[in-house]
Amino acid sequence: MRVAAWLMLLATPASAWEFTPGLPCLLTHVTDDAQIELTYDPTLPLYTVTIRRADRWAWSPVFAMRFDGPARLVISTDRHRLSTDGRAVTAEDKGFGNVLNGLQFNDMAHAILGDQVVSFPLPGAHDPVQEFRDCKPVPGA
Repeated sequence: MRVAAWLMLLATPASAWEFTPGLPCLLTHVTDDAQIELTYDPTLPLYTVTIRRADRWAWSPVFAMRFDGPARLVISTDRHRLSTDGRAVTAEDKGFGNVLNGLQFNDMAHAILGDQVVSFPLPGAHDPVQEFRDCKPVPGA
């Protein structure tokens, strides 16, 4: 069922960057090629970034993100994992300042795993990324 929903998402036009408050807070964007999802649980604190696509990712020891634009930046990690079906790569950390800066202040983001690259346009990301940055624990949750 999840695969069918994912394929329907890929078949729809690209959506805007969207922030959803909660526990965890969520920032998403879908293109014709992939979906990027960031989560933040302010009670831990813990950030994640997951890049999903219809095709499987081939394993590589380094996952990187390159941001092109006025605040050009390249970041990488060897602390990433693939989903059990191989269609998603996830990295997590207690701080995501560089990732958020890259998304908020540039024109294009590229997720890179070995020789595989998925790109995300960043127009319209600024305000939702700021809302994501401002995510706070939900009282009583």
